Amino acid sequence: MMKVNINGVEFKNPVIAASGTFGFGAEYNNFYPVSILGGISSKGLTLNPKEGNDGIRVWETPMGMMNSVGLQNPGVKGFIEVELPKMKKLDTNIIANVGGATIEDYEKACEMLNETDIDMIELNISCPNVKSGGMAFGIKSNVAAEVVSKIKKITNKPLMVKLSPNAEDIVDMAYSCVNAGADSLSLINTLKAMAIDIHRRKPVFNNVTAGLSGPAVKPIALRMVYEVSSAVSVPVIGLGGIESGKDAIEFIMAGANAIQIGTVNFYDPLAGKRIIKEMEDFLIAEGIKNINELVGIAKI
Repeated sequence: MMKVNINGVEFKNPVIAASGTFGFGAEYNNFYPVSILGGISSKGLTLNPKEGNDGIRVWETPMGMMNSVGLQNPGVKGFIEVELPKMKKLDTNIIANVGGATIEDYEKACEMLNETDIDMIELNISCPNVKSGGMAFGIKSNVAAEVVSKIKKITNKPLMVKLSPNAEDIVDMAYSCVNAGADSLSLINTLKAMAIDIHRRKPVFNNVTAGLSGPAVKPIALRMVYEVSSAVSVPVIGLGGIESGKDAIEFIMAGANAIQIGTVNFYDPLAGKRIIKEMEDFLIAEGIKNINELVGIAKI
């Protein structure tokens, strides 16, 4: 009823824990068996370990949150040696989310991951490209296509590319990434946003801007998933503000083959279990035998 297939990888259901919101899965396994999830996208990995950003990292907003964590992570080598063996015991699909400041960083990280038994790579192209003055790889289509093309040539894993809603043109970005070799697309990443501390008379975040996520971004994410899935032929994984089974079904009807849940994990650590149950209940109530029947059904 709930099985989906993304790039030849079978998922027991379409609910995946989003990168940066679920750690490497162990903490949430204390709340419910995360083996019931379709998969887990790892904390964002960089070639070398990162301590993350200084100052405030998380700020609550109406219907959401902003974060400026800065990809704190143990590095790919630390992930492979320490975290991956523990993740394998969780009995669900493992997607390694990979970022970098240069194309060479991406290449080296993905070459190392070739030697592991992860199921997929999720390429985070929202990272700042230090060779382009800090502009994210995912803003200009030609820059994104270059990194996707080079990674596709060296990886032996299915390649999912995570799109930024801050791209100049999200549909053109999707086209470019698919033409460059992306096997699937996930969207959306966080929206660029900011907050001001009126008592300090300064921006809340040291980096001035941060990434906005949560229910407030859902209508934007849903629209982008609809547009992108209408324009490309590869599987699309939808995310952005999903906090219920109803939300998840909306994304699937908009054209997503699977979904990711992120911010909701922070305020409802049982969200994964609950959303799977709510989706199953909907299928039963509507007499739908296979969730794949709903993919893109809302398109007109």
